[in-house]
Amino acid sequence: MAEPIQFNLKTDDLPAAWYNILPAMAAAGMPPLPPLHPGTHQPVGPPDLAPLFPEALIMQEVSTDPWIDIPGPVLDVYRLWRPTPLYRARRLEQALKTPAHIYFKYEGTSPAGSHKPNTAIAQAYYNKEAGIRRLTTETGAGQWGSALALSTQFFGLDCLVFMVKASYTQKPYRRVFIETFGAEVRPSPTPTTQAGKKILEQNPDSPGSLGIAISEAVEVAATNEDTNYSLGSVLNHVLLHQTVVGLEAQKQMEMTGEQPDFVIGCVGGGSNYAGFSYPFMGDKLAGKLDATFIATEPAACPTLTRGEFAYDFGDTGEMTPLVPMYTLGHTFVPAPVHAGGLRYHGDAPSLSMLVKHGHMEARAYTQNQAFEAGIQFARTQGIIPGPEPTHAIRAAIDEAIKSRESGEKKVILFNLSGHGHFDMQAYDDYLHGRLPEVEFEETALK
Repeated sequence: MAEPIQFNLKTDDLPAAWYNILPAMAAAGMPPLPPLHPGTHQPVGPPDLAPLFPEALIMQEVSTDPWIDIPGPVLDVYRLWRPTPLYRARRLEQALKTPAHIYFKYEGTSPAGSHKPNTAIAQAYYNKEAGIRRLTTETGAGQWGSALALSTQFFGLDCLVFMVKASYTQKPYRRVFIETFGAEVRPSPTPTTQAGKKILEQNPDSPGSLGIAISEAVEVAATNEDTNYSLGSVLNHVLLHQTVVGLEAQKQMEMTGEQPDFVIGCVGGGSNYAGFSYPFMGDKLAGKLDATFIATEPAACPTLTRGEFAYDFGDTGEMTPLVPMYTLGHTFVPAPVHAGGLRYHGDAPSLSMLVKHGHMEARAYTQNQAFEAGIQFARTQGIIPGPEPTHAIRAAIDEAIKSRESGEKKVILFNLSGHGHFDMQAYDDYLHGRLPEVEFEETALK
């Protein structure tokens, strides 16, 4: 009998609660550092966040409970595509001639084609319950904007998306997807906000950045009582919602009879890798799992590998609280590489803390290194990955090659956080030699 390559959970196996890693981190000597008010530099309290978020999400942001129940209406929507599959990449293993066992969790089966709806659904639900009419947000590659657009449609909310101008131009079908679900899309920076006008006055040809788009979205939310802001990464409650991915993956790895030696994912703000890895990290912190955690990122925006751990603004216009994270500086505008979802100047505070304390390691790859791995994966496994998870695939392949060279079997687990069906221009550019090898330069910060 052939070895199984799919490990599928039943609908009843869907997690009923999200996992909050902060208590485990505190017990391991890493208590969370509070966000600070930019004016007073005092810890931010719930009243400071009330103009942007509903009370339920604010309470989740500061919760010390290890488990938070998932509301029934959220579970009802999750069941449209969850649980998602875990695969063993047997064909990739054979192509690499490696003794390693390679597994990947596939989030490309969601309606938006990525992991992003896991939190978008929850945020839309809590905002609807709070009586909010409209949500504003930013999006880089368009995956988050797509997820929030469909989520607001499910719960009867309006949606305004500020899409980084470089991605707005590179990924027209993402814009069409967002508009199909009823949301308005504006290429950021725009002349419709004070933050956008300021940027355009300084640089009329600005390609935009997530930091700029966040400023615009926050400004609209802060100046309209019926509007709240919705964020797709970085904050604790966002990472919390994504842990359905890792909780499912834990059950599926039990089905394989193996434990991972490597847990790998890509990092922009941190939501996909945190949601995937935190349940496993909780086991590592408790001494139940001996695994290496690898966070991958683009060499053009290497926050974890080249950034500084410091308090910084989450946006370019300095409208957000100061948060402790690895950062390249909130004014940094990364090159318009195709991995748009990884072009953020900072990282989630909890993930940054885990890297700082040595529980995770970080690796940066150039566009061509990542796409080379993505092409090899597509041609062996039949799935075209999004530009973002090609970074994780690169690290997985590198570890599989090391396993081949040492002759030692390793179990490699990575998160394929979304498909690349809307990103074919990126693959066209790679296949025809048009992808520049863009790397971070210190002068970009000056």
